[in-house]
Amino acid sequence: MIVVTGSVTVRPETFEEARRLSLEHVRRSRQEPGCISHAVHVDCENPLRLVFFEQWADRAALAAHFAVPASGEFVRAVRSLATGATTLELYDASKLEKL
Repeated sequence: MIVVTGSVTVRPETFEEARRLSLEHVRRSRQEPGCISHAVHVDCENPLRLVFFEQWADRAALAAHFAVPASGEFVRAVRSLATGATTLELYDASKLEKL
């Protein structure tokens, strides 16, 4: 499984637009093959920071997700609302059974 984390901090006047775009992106992404979960959250310590958490079945599913034109459009739109750099981290993970 591939785990993706990301975040973006937006300007106060763009928060509602960023939130709307993020929810649209999350809901669309959940329908893609190989998407296990996809969510966006508001950071409790910085209410202008949106945090993304995703789980994908494998690298091929994630690559297909990145190739969807709407995914690229979302990234470009949200970057235009951001106050600084966005983050994106990918992890190759496997579920651990009870320790």
